[in-house]
Amino acid sequence: MKIIVLISRIFPGLVFVFSGFVKAIDPSGSAIKFEEYFLAFHLDFLVAAALPLAILLSAAEMMIGLNLLVGLRMKLTTWLLMIFMLVFTILTLLLALTNPVSDCGCFGDALKLTNWQTFGKNIILLIPTLILFINRKKLSHFSSSNKEWTLAVMNFMLPILLSVYCLIHQPLLDFRPYKIGTHIPDKMTIPDGAPMDKYETILVYKKEGVQQEFTESNFPWQDTTWKWVETRQNLISRGYETPIHDFSITNTEGIDITEQVLTDNGYVLLIIAPKLEQASMKGMLAMNELAMKANNLGFNTYCLTSSTSIQLDDFRNTFRPVYELCTTDETTLKTIIRANPGLLVLREGTILGKWNHTDIPDIREIKANLTSYILDNQRHCNERSAVIILALAVLVIYSVINKRAV
Repeated sequence: MKIIVLISRIFPGLVFVFSGFVKAIDPSGSAIKFEEYFLAFHLDFLVAAALPLAILLSAAEMMIGLNLLVGLRMKLTTWLLMIFMLVFTILTLLLALTNPVSDCGCFGDALKLTNWQTFGKNIILLIPTLILFINRKKLSHFSSSNKEWTLAVMNFMLPILLSVYCLIHQPLLDFRPYKIGTHIPDKMTIPDGAPMDKYETILVYKKEGVQQEFTESNFPWQDTTWKWVETRQNLISRGYETPIHDFSITNTEGIDITEQVLTDNGYVLLIIAPKLEQASMKGMLAMNELAMKANNLGFNTYCLTSSTSIQLDDFRNTFRPVYELCTTDETTLKTIIRANPGLLVLREGTILGKWNHTDIPDIREIKANLTSYILDNQRHCNERSAVIILALAVLVIYSVINKRAV
């Protein structure tokens, strides 16, 4: 029985740590998913609370997961786990039945699941949850009560601090299609032999006041008493969808300059500001200063936004930008970079670097070799990510050998 309880502790613990971690490193992405749900259920008044709720959810998940792995406050943790699983199992069933959004967002951008897949995952997790809950009074303590409470609080605060760090900078791990090193044109191309969308043609005819649906193989083409009403196309199976399918840049004259930007053989700086009216004023001033230096070095600079023409005019009058303003889909911009504003550096369509406005590089210092600077910056980011992942791995290994927790 101890082995069963141990497995029941480790399995949901790993799932909860993974789920909480991928949300914690991308709090802005989790907040976007919260907003989608609030809008779908007409809870618009909660949109403003999306970000803090996203951070608290990831913190709660990681705390429960880490507590399970290490064996902290097991009676309380099993109660929290049971409440959590019951609430979200019911919620995901409702989501699966109504399908307000296609992706549940439970694992962020790291792993995409449909609502039915998420419901199935929760049903599976309910099994070890019930085992732990039934045996909650038999679970041993890890350490003294004060030490356990201290560690449990640390397990809750760790993901919050991690989320704050990633808000100030960028997600430690990037699971989106616009990660550094991506050649955007390749991600926009459908490979040879890729499956295409399959549709079924439905023909609607009417006879004696009664409508009936037919297919192309059985419609009553010889019976003139049937009158055609309409023809519909029903999607049977979805084909291959390119990872990047909505990236386009249009200048203020209405001209699509996407290809011009993606084929530029020099360095191209893209200032990403999903909403200019909501962008950091300090950040936009820093971007303007950066653009002036970049222009002097011969780099082309554009600002991509989804703001309206009136808002663009207001921005011009306020900031006097030295770069060209262009429009791009808001969702695309929020996917490219979690910042407002943020900076993306391209060369021949390849993403060389991306920064929050708090971390933008000094062009004058790195003009001799921008690529080298960007690669070095990315190496440091990877090292920070590796340290955090290693620390979590140590917790997992320790939990497996910690027999006292069961």
